[in-house]
Amino acid sequence: MPPGILTLADGLAAGKATLSPANTGFLLICSALVMIMTPGLAFFYGGMVRVKSVLNMLMMSFISLGIVTVLWVLYGFGLAFGSDSGGVIGWDGDFAGLSGIGLTELWGSTTVPVYVFAVFQLMFAVITPALISGALADRVKFTAWALFTALWVTVVYFPVAHWVWGEGGWLFKLGVIDFAGGTAVHINAGAAALGVLLVVGKRIGFKKDPMRPHSLPLVMLGAGLLWFGWFGFNAGSWLGNDDGVGAVAFVNTQAATAAAMLGWLAYEKLRHGAFTTLGAASGAVAGLVAITPACGAVSPLGALAVGVIAGVLCAMAVGLKYRFGYDDSLDVIGVHLVGGIAGSLLVGLFATGGVQSRAKGLFYGGGLEQLGKQAVGVLCVLLYSLVVSYLLAKAIDRVMGFRIAEDEEITGVDQAAHAETAYDLTGAGGGAMARRPTAAPAHPQGTDRGTGPDTAKKVDA
Repeated sequence: MPPGILTLADGLAAGKATLSPANTGFLLICSALVMIMTPGLAFFYGGMVRVKSVLNMLMMSFISLGIVTVLWVLYGFGLAFGSDSGGVIGWDGDFAGLSGIGLTELWGSTTVPVYVFAVFQLMFAVITPALISGALADRVKFTAWALFTALWVTVVYFPVAHWVWGEGGWLFKLGVIDFAGGTAVHINAGAAALGVLLVVGKRIGFKKDPMRPHSLPLVMLGAGLLWFGWFGFNAGSWLGNDDGVGAVAFVNTQAATAAAMLGWLAYEKLRHGAFTTLGAASGAVAGLVAITPACGAVSPLGALAVGVIAGVLCAMAVGLKYRFGYDDSLDVIGVHLVGGIAGSLLVGLFATGGVQSRAKGLFYGGGLEQLGKQAVGVLCVLLYSLVVSYLLAKAIDRVMGFRIAEDEEITGVDQAAHAETAYDLTGAGGGAMARRPTAAPAHPQGTDRGTGPDTAKKVDA
């Protein structure tokens, strides 16, 4: 991925770059790590929903692997990383169908083949719409979601990726630092989630019925897979490690994630009286999100600061949906939008000027210049994604309806959309008793992260 202000070639010896087997192999491994993040996200989200929605939640992530891969091969890579047109979009006929690319043709001035760069970037494109799905749990048509995914990556993700990372992209030229996707992935997905929510509306029983996670072990498994895969997401984004920047990104990813988890848990203990597994998993993801744009621009101490700030801010933000009345089912806005904004802006404070970029943040003598650039990037991606996502969702809703029928939502979207259930309990002890849920201890943050003590004693179906 074009790493912002500098390129990998700046750290290489003078002369034409040649293919590096080591960097090529490394980036292929990183591509596989990023790919496993989408199934990891499916488990993370799947554990957070009720039993009747598990399979649908898994499928809303998995379908992205199919849809986005096909579109990326056909035209997505060309739109995102082809020759620039006005700083807004790219195109290159050789990238259509990935058919005009030489086997050993290098990506720009890097040491890796175009094919390897293309597949690495594909995995970023795959997971971004999958992130949006967590905000829509329990209540949307699977066909409508699949159509939205195809349209959204085409008119939102591919152009924004070009703005941020494409050679000639206007945010790239402005000097906005986004090492691995704070704007293009997380703010983009979080703003899109808000836009679609304004069309789809709230779940039946929001703020009234208990909507606790059905399987916290699945949540922890998903968070662990995300943490594992994120090293490919971040460290791989330098496209090699000839100058050590990838190693710094790796260390910063670990440091920020750990700090964010501790920050979230500390806030949770003070606010709700307990350290929860859901809080640990969510705090880790918040740290991963926040360090994504900053991991190549800050020191390890800066990464700790980014992590703990993001952990506390995101822990506070997840409760805003109850105050403002938007039903962000699995806290995509609270974690990805808020975490992405925090990480992107904190670059303007903690950038050292000695790792990825020569640009320095406010705390390193750089004044407000870089912070201003980061704010422009945040605001423009947020507004574009929010408005276009709202319009796409509105159009789909008018044409085919975005939301499932009320009786299907009550019964469960798994049966309605997939004719399956996640767990077969008919042989687990006999008849109706085997299917009857038992009461679970109240989550210290209340139902679905905090509807309050009035619903804490209810039993989820």
